Amino acid sequence: MVFTKEIDLGQGKILKIETGRMAKQADGAAIVTLEETMVLATVVSKKETPAPGQDFFPLQVEYREKYSAAGKFPGGFIKREGRPSEKEILSARLIDRALRPLFPHGYYHDTQIIISVISSDQLNDADVLGGIAASAALMVSDVPFDEPMSEVRVGRIDGQYLINPHVQELEESDIDISIGGTANTICMLEGEMKEISEAEMVEAIKFGHDVIKNICASQIELRAEAGKSKREFIPPSIPDDLKTQIQEACQTKLRDLAYEPLSKEERAEKTSEIYSQTTDTLLAKFKEEITDEMIDADPEKAKYLNEKIIKDYIHDIEKAVMRQMILSDSKRLDGRALDEVRPISIDLGLIPRAHGSALFTRGETQALVTLTLGTKKDVQLTDTLFEDADKRFMLHYNFPPFSVGETGRVGGVSRREVGHGNLAERAIKMVIPEENDFPYTIRVVSDILESNGSSSMASVCGGTLSAMDGGVPLKHPVAGIAMGLIKEGDEFAVLSDILGNEDHLGDMDFKVAGTTEGITACQMDIKIDGLDYSILEKALEQARQGRFHILDVMNKAISEPRTELAKYAPRLTTIQIPPDAIGAVIGKGGETIRTLTAETETEIDIADDGTVTIASSSAEGTAAAVNAINLLVSDPEVGVVYNGKVKEVRDELGAIIEFMPNYTGLLHISEISHERGIKPSSMLKVGQKVSVKLIRISKDPKDPRRQRYALSIKALQQKTEAQSTGS
Repeated sequence: MVFTKEIDLGQGKILKIETGRMAKQADGAAIVTLEETMVLATVVSKKETPAPGQDFFPLQVEYREKYSAAGKFPGGFIKREGRPSEKEILSARLIDRALRPLFPHGYYHDTQIIISVISSDQLNDADVLGGIAASAALMVSDVPFDEPMSEVRVGRIDGQYLINPHVQELEESDIDISIGGTANTICMLEGEMKEISEAEMVEAIKFGHDVIKNICASQIELRAEAGKSKREFIPPSIPDDLKTQIQEACQTKLRDLAYEPLSKEERAEKTSEIYSQTTDTLLAKFKEEITDEMIDADPEKAKYLNEKIIKDYIHDIEKAVMRQMILSDSKRLDGRALDEVRPISIDLGLIPRAHGSALFTRGETQALVTLTLGTKKDVQLTDTLFEDADKRFMLHYNFPPFSVGETGRVGGVSRREVGHGNLAERAIKMVIPEENDFPYTIRVVSDILESNGSSSMASVCGGTLSAMDGGVPLKHPVAGIAMGLIKEGDEFAVLSDILGNEDHLGDMDFKVAGTTEGITACQMDIKIDGLDYSILEKALEQARQGRFHILDVMNKAISEPRTELAKYAPRLTTIQIPPDAIGAVIGKGGETIRTLTAETETEIDIADDGTVTIASSSAEGTAAAVNAINLLVSDPEVGVVYNGKVKEVRDELGAIIEFMPNYTGLLHISEISHERGIKPSSMLKVGQKVSVKLIRISKDPKDPRRQRYALSIKALQQKTEAQSTGS
């Protein structure tokens, strides 16, 4: 039986959620439709008990766009979808981040959610629809997932907020923000903005949340009508007497350690010692006090007598100690005030061959960021369901394991690296100059060398600095900061520039990037229910103050983009030629332009409107290319010297020279040299390149519509004294 719910999103858009038609062998399945875009989400969660000692939730969220959904073939030679694209990875992360906190604590069953775009009208982006479909599939399944989540995209055109605007409308919008939330709270934000204010951002979030509430209510109704009975799940717990013993063994030590300002490495080492000492002491004690007879009498007790259970509860104590220290004393692990940013140092121009570089260090987070400038040939080609423009600005983020003092596999780019790079790219993209003003392809690479909190925001700062160091005329400098939250009941504390531990043990990771004019990008993940908008407003205001502080430090290092490009950066020169002359510059099969680029050591790109962009590392190469192109597109002119090519040699007449594309002229035997009686074939060979001067243009007596061109080498030569006297 098919069950359907419809939600009016406004602006004439109806969202439909359906279950019971497809993928009935999955634990749960749902289809979400908006206009002619359809998304199918399925969920399967293993029923077998997780392996003993497992301490993580193996949730896998996969988002796939089928090209057949838009009636398209995949690009490339293999006409089949391959590894997920960057767009698919980012969409999967968008859904994962919103759903993961809503599963019950301690649920460690292997769970897989697959979202497939089965129809695309190429107007509606399916990523937020996939989040709704995934939540609906979980709601009607037997998986213990009880609170629905919904996602929407908010845009704004001419001050009017829109829900799920079409992709074409987003080009006009000054806001593009994806919001994930439950009926009670916002749990995920991700987006880019054109330097909007904090108040405008809160207004956009509230607008989106009102719609989210309606979609969540429809999911609850759908579960009541079509949902399966939820499988039994009892969250793990340990006896109170064991909790007391663990607290007595380590709570004081952890509290004393928390109040001691230490480096990340020192704190981790001392914390590890407390964990090990407590665990070893208690396990030894249990082995002495608890007999086999006692375990036989209470079999449940046996499963708590292991290292993992003890360390899990020590972690809970560590978390409580840190949170209470912040709430009670407004004191942080490294001794900073709640709104204080860690010390910042900046080094520019460290990499000699890069076109721009910056080493940005904030506390124990360090990013080495480099800039590379290229031509139109270096743009990133895109192949998606939509007619996306090729990317001329890209930011790539790398997070090697040594940055956190670990070893690990070094291979392909991880999903986390794609996500962090995309956030930093969105932040800086808003201030990149237009192509007409700066016709370069721009690539920024951020290599994280140390990490203890918000390396993506360090990439934003370092990316801005490297671009300015390389002479990119950014509209405004951009900085980023990560905000945290500790909340217990009505008490809360907002933290600026959070450490890794404050992120791990806290309730929020809210990254905000922007300029002095406003916000350009944001990303937020919330771990608690019921985020108050007053807290959000405080976090945004505190982030604004922190951002201004960071921008001030950056301004002291470099206040304006360099006026000169780096020594090794290509120089771009733009000239305009008539569109009907493009063929003359390209030549048959591209022969002319290939020869020209090889001879002048330049790169040449020609747009359909006749705009020619010449890239060269030398002024001489640029000048040679400009001169050659001007000659190619101009009409033959008497007195001009051309670089020609011998097409034919006739001893009785002279030679036929191609002096311009599609233009040939006669080099008469008398115009080859001042010497008399020479044989043309002794001086000229077919294919030889020669400089010739156009000395005369006349009409062809056989066809007055055609011109005859007389060429001369002799006119370029000086007579010797013997030649002048005729001897």
